[in-house]
Order: sequence, then structure tokens, then C-alpha cells
Amino acid sequence: MFDNKKLLVTGGTGSIGGSICQYFNKNGCQEIYSTTTDISKVKPDQDYIRFSELNLNNIENTNLDDIFDFDIDYLVLNAGLNRDNIFLRMSPEEWNNVINVNLNSSFHLLKHFTKKMVKKRFGRVVFISSVVAHTGNPGQVNYSASKAAISGMVKSLALELSTRNITVNSVAPGFIQSNMTDKLNDGQKNAILERIPMKKLGNASDIAKVVGFLCSENADYITGQTLHVNGGLALI
Repeated sequence: MFDNKKLLVTGGTGSIGGSICQYFNKNGCQEIYSTTTDISKVKPDQDYIRFSELNLNNIENTNLDDIFDFDIDYLVLNAGLNRDNIFLRMSPEEWNNVINVNLNSSFHLLKHFTKKMVKKRFGRVVFISSVVAHTGNPGQVNYSASKAAISGMVKSLALELSTRNITVNSVAPGFIQSNMTDKLNDGQKNAILERIPMKKLGNASDIAKVVGFLCSENADYITGQTLHVNGGLALI
């Protein structure tokens, strides 16, 4: 499906990022690149991924030409950070760090890679957003704001880049089974499941398959959209 194509996924050591890399690898993607804040987090079975260590919180002071001296076909902006706190107690650092990683870093990566996509008149950009961008969530004003802003970016970028055969979309996951949800007690899990019409958590592979669809030729005529993958949690 992705023969002779190149992919970059930010945050490839996480559950969703790793699953996306794995999906593209299994479907023939020629070269897979990713980023991490800590190279020691790379797993032994991820040897097919070419990782670069990159601090997204300080990306404006990084020369991206030195790190990414190649072009890509698919850019998946997956890396994310949460620093939860109620708004009245939220520090400027908690606000700025989340906005920098989840939103501002995308600006710099897009500036770098879309120039190359425009020249070859092909590209697929997929943001990983969140259900809370559309529902809100107490204690996550910073995170929700950063993810909600992606919706506007997606629509505006889609309008600007569509004539160059570049599509821009996002995927908004709901509650996905991960190391974070594994730490919840039964009462917390049941409270979450009660809110989900399908009464189950999603898997990282559910997100990877939707990203794969948006990058495939099956989605050539889809741009500026957000696909919700949340078991009916947010019926928009």
C-alpha cells in the first residue's frame, strides 16, 4: 500500500506513535522516521525506524535542516504532552510547555516539510488531536486548547495546500488503552466506560488504521477533516 513512500511520525516511542509506525511498516512503507525526547525509550523491535532525538518544547532553537535532510511523503504529527491542573492553579510553565509541544512544534515541522511536499506536488499531513478538543475536560485547559487549535490549522492548511495535491486531516482519539489507562483502578475504568456508548476502550491500532486510511489513495479526495475515533463518546 505504501511502497516507495517515506513517513515521519513524531513521538514514535508512545503507544499510538509506535502503532502507526508498525502499521506503515507492515504495509510496505519504504522508510520510516520518528522523533523522541529520549533515545533510550526506543524499543528493541523498533530497529526499522530511524529515530532522531528532538526536544519539541524548544524546537524553535533547533536547525531542522541538520536533523531532517530528507523529504517525506507522509507527516504524522502525533507527539503530545499533558500537564494537567485546574486552571486557577495552572502555572505559566504548565501552559507554555503543553502549547509548545502540542501546537507550536507543528508550525516548525510543517514549515520544514511542506515546502518539500509543494515542490514534488504530493503530501499527506495527519495531526493526532483528541476528543477533548471537542468536549473539553476539567483540569486540561492547556491540553484541550492545544488540540482544539489543530482543527483550525487543519482547515486553513487544507485550503492553502490542496492545489498542490497535499491533503491535511486530523484524527481525534477518545480513550485509548495504554500504560496510562492500565494504572486506573476498576472504579475509574468503569466510570470511563459508562461514558462511552460502545462500552470499551479503543486500541492504538484503531488510530493507526485510520491514519493509514488518510494517507492511502482511498482518501485522495478527503482534506480539511477530523475523523473521530472514540466509540461514540463525542457524537459531533
